[in-house]
Amino acid sequence: MISVLHRTRIMHLSIAVLAAAIFGGATADQSQSSQCLALQHTLHLENTTILNVTYLAAPTNVSTPGTCQSTAQVSAAPLCRVQFVINTTSTSAVHAEAWLPDTWFGRFLGLGNGELGGCVDYNNLDYGTSLHFAAVSSDNGHDGSGAAFLHHPEIINDFAFRAVHVEAVIGKEIVRAYYGRPVAKSYYLGCSTGGRQGTQAALKFPEDFDGIVAGSPATDFNHAAVWQGMMSRYVGAPTSAVAPSPKFLPPALWSVVSAEILRQCDGLDGVLDGIITEPDECDFRPEAIQCTGGNTTDCLTPTQVESVQNIFTPLFGVDGQLIYPRYSPGAEADPSQFLSFGGDIFSLTLDWGRFAILNDTTATLANLSVQDVPLWDSINPGGIATFNGDLSAFRNRGGKFLTYHGRRDPIISSTNSKRMYDLISHTLSLPSLDDFYRLFLIPGMGHCSGGLGAPSFGQANDFNVVNASSHNILLAMVDWVEGGVAPDTIIGSGANNAVRTHCRYPWRSVFNGTVFVCEE
Repeated sequence: MISVLHRTRIMHLSIAVLAAAIFGGATADQSQSSQCLALQHTLHLENTTILNVTYLAAPTNVSTPGTCQSTAQVSAAPLCRVQFVINTTSTSAVHAEAWLPDTWFGRFLGLGNGELGGCVDYNNLDYGTSLHFAAVSSDNGHDGSGAAFLHHPEIINDFAFRAVHVEAVIGKEIVRAYYGRPVAKSYYLGCSTGGRQGTQAALKFPEDFDGIVAGSPATDFNHAAVWQGMMSRYVGAPTSAVAPSPKFLPPALWSVVSAEILRQCDGLDGVLDGIITEPDECDFRPEAIQCTGGNTTDCLTPTQVESVQNIFTPLFGVDGQLIYPRYSPGAEADPSQFLSFGGDIFSLTLDWGRFAILNDTTATLANLSVQDVPLWDSINPGGIATFNGDLSAFRNRGGKFLTYHGRRDPIISSTNSKRMYDLISHTLSLPSLDDFYRLFLIPGMGHCSGGLGAPSFGQANDFNVVNASSHNILLAMVDWVEGGVAPDTIIGSGANNAVRTHCRYPWRSVFNGTVFVCEE
């Protein structure tokens, strides 16, 4: 199926000629550059200062403010670049950029962030404008690391819920001023922290976006952070390279663990391809590789077996309640697993604990345990938890929500996205959420992108392999919002011409002897 956006792109030349008439762009006798540069003096928006306006007539690299990166690529020119700051309170502000392409299709695209960082997403500003969205991204209320949260609750509020909202509100006003016409449809794209931000936007500000694409969402945020820290604690973190904890597994032993996981579980989906399609069905028994008979090579000590058993067991609280799902078997083979198992406390957990929960820069979290969960829950800085199933307001106004999660994600358990789906279903008393919310679980994919199999489906820049809604989740969202065509499947692409059809939950990916298909 060819997307609404692709059909429009086929008519690129005619739309470029008619853009001014249809979308209120510059007239033939008015320079696009002049119209852009005039924004420096003509834009007067509430609590907002225009810092700089630049017209980029051709692809180039531009310098960027802040500590995250020094330059950004602009391949989608010609466009108007607007840099601005929104004062959210007397002690907090959000820096942002709007990229406004000459050829605009009437669509707005808000972008999310990653980890605890305050970084403008230049990569996806370029991606969004290449697809003729007017795109806006912010620093999420701070520059760089989470150290900015220390004793600054309003900065935490920006990070937790407010930055994406104000970038949408002010961004749309900038778009209206530039094109002389309001946004026709508004979209959101983000992954990880950005996936949580998209979920929070639907919960708190259901009018901001018509369609939200939220990948690998860090929902139930405080529990996820404790769980990530506990994964590190299970292998003895913080540990010393000179005298590592007996719980610690060096990389060579993780390779042994991964090989045994595949031996036990790779064939559960009917094909031996190195991909565990449904890791929740993998009942991994690490004791199968425990050292015996005096052998100490390529095997685990009893202490290490216990460490691995803990990792692949859900995290329960002191009263037996589920805190967070288990680590997914197979995810330990992803290169990013070292963030949890490298010997240090997971960095996001450490920084969130230091700067937002405890307000103590000397905290090491060396004794982190489930006993700390009630404290983290009670503080819940900025209401960041984002584990609420009441999406009724978003659904009732016609909003559409697409989410995806790699089943080999080493940072956020993909099982938690199932848990979020089930929470929404229970809260709204709906056996199926298909009319407004669809979850795609991606076998072999790591955190947000990459991995094994076919993990590319237009979820970000560099992953737009095929310009059709059947292969591109952002274009599929456009078709759903504007054409009423909901995606039943998403086709992913990968290395060596790999192609695989990804299924919406709760449909299952089943090998029919030749290819994987989706079945109820």
